[in-house]
Amino acid sequence: MEQLSFDFVVVGGGMSGLCAAIAAARHGARTALVHARPMPGGNASSEIRMHICGADDHMRRPNARETGIIEEILLEHKRRNPANSYAVFDSILWEKAAFCENLTLLLNTCVDGVTMRKGRIESVTAYQQTTEKRMTLCAPLFADATGDGSLGAWAGADFVVGREARSAYDEPHAPEKADHCTMGNSLMFKARDAGHPVPFIKPDWANTYTEHDLRRRIHEDVTSGYWWIELGGGRYNTIADAETLRDELLKAVYGVWDHIKNGGEHGAQNMELEWVGMLPGKRESRRLMGDYVLNEADCAGGRRFADAVAYGGWPMDVHTVEGFLNDSDDPTVWLRLEDVYTIPYRCYYSRNIPNLFLCGRIISASHMAFASARVMATCAVGGQAVGTAAAIAVHRGILPREVGAHIRELQQTLLRDDCYIPGIRNEDADDLLRDAQISASHALPECEAENVLSGVSRTVGEQTNCWAAYAADHPTLTLRLAAPAAVRRIQLTFDSNLSREITISINREVLGRQSAGTPPELVCSCRLVFVRDGADVRHIDNEGLWQRRCVLDLEQPILCDAIRIENIRTHGTKIIRIFEARAYRA
Repeated sequence: MEQLSFDFVVVGGGMSGLCAAIAAARHGARTALVHARPMPGGNASSEIRMHICGADDHMRRPNARETGIIEEILLEHKRRNPANSYAVFDSILWEKAAFCENLTLLLNTCVDGVTMRKGRIESVTAYQQTTEKRMTLCAPLFADATGDGSLGAWAGADFVVGREARSAYDEPHAPEKADHCTMGNSLMFKARDAGHPVPFIKPDWANTYTEHDLRRRIHEDVTSGYWWIELGGGRYNTIADAETLRDELLKAVYGVWDHIKNGGEHGAQNMELEWVGMLPGKRESRRLMGDYVLNEADCAGGRRFADAVAYGGWPMDVHTVEGFLNDSDDPTVWLRLEDVYTIPYRCYYSRNIPNLFLCGRIISASHMAFASARVMATCAVGGQAVGTAAAIAVHRGILPREVGAHIRELQQTLLRDDCYIPGIRNEDADDLLRDAQISASHALPECEAENVLSGVSRTVGEQTNCWAAYAADHPTLTLRLAAPAAVRRIQLTFDSNLSREITISINREVLGRQSAGTPPELVCSCRLVFVRDGADVRHIDNEGLWQRRCVLDLEQPILCDAIRIENIRTHGTKIIRIFEARAYRA
């Protein structure tokens, strides 16, 4: 058996595990990402094809889209994947991990055992199906990003399954008595217009549904669907009965499609099935317990925690018990939130396994809070927080809980990496521009140059937090350092329109809300001019930009006392916006 050693092992390659592994590796931790499937992405991959939802609540909440690694991935998708191909999206997720320095990607690799030593995880054993290799992965730190909390359960971590009683966390929408009911699994499909009538012959094993059976379930869009084809969490356990649930979901999907094609006028005469998933998307199983349990009041009240490292804002989206089997209730109850809420660092590590981080939908939350925090964009930013915390733990030789004593370092590192933490501003002592004097040749009202140094890199409420000017005026932005310095890195944050969705999807409505290609608001080119004693000493032209966070590392430091940004062009809009500028010595 091959034995491999790392600083940090992430088990599970969904969006949270992927972001955790990338973040840790980028900050210098030797990291392994172990994933049982052929491609990363989990519910967002081509196997399941669920769009990545988050705090913006499908564009209902302006300027709330998640940034950081998840934004980087989705902007890459918008640039290279105009046809919305899941094959291309899979390749983007794969390359982010496969070509990341310090990161070892192990696909088709199933962790099937854990070795404990003095209450900590010492190693995990895994089998790679494609190579028939067995391996042992050793590390001082692990993250459970399995979705089911499998690693934590094997290690003896405290976990819960089901719904807490209303009295447990004083949650008004929780059931009066606790039970083991969870949300179920769903199986998706995609249809296409063939341009001519296409018959559908119902398989003998498929279910039969009438319009009365589907009266509470909207099925007008026949191009894709439907999250409400959901089973499990009641009589069927979403883990133990997963294979049975997949079979029953296939019967349901083909039965629903038979109803659409043959059960009345649904405008589907020319439609044919292009794809039907064979791997259900899972919502809920175990939730592992940390030092704090996020609850309904935290979400509903938009709570700001002192140790916040991530945020959410998706509604508390509470699906009916038994899913599709319950045709007397609506398939979900939407409890929409007035504001985003923060998630404390204490939710992201196990309370009784000292070296285990928690990622994704298994974080420490009640069933009610889970109903909001479970969506993939929220999981992704939490994963980035975990990976960044793991790198700090590796660097300092400490355990996950002990990173809490360095929460300011963690928060400031996340902000530097373009994550958003409501209530936390840039206080990075290494940022040479934090105390700079700033001016602009032109500026729109309420979008003055000073906003670039506000410490918040997005619009929040009435605060624009950006400098904006008309491109036709050929505006310039000048930042004068408090003292001359040898600058080695420049970091700019541009506008990618955080009020618009950019997720991949099979849903026509979701795609219809998007603009094609790279967001037109993004800067595509600019010139950086380095100034000393009033004279230009060097300029660098930056072409072909498409990311919100633009980092320029110089081969040699440039001694300067001012930096001017000019010749700025966007991908299409008439207004230029810059949210933040930073500079570093190294």
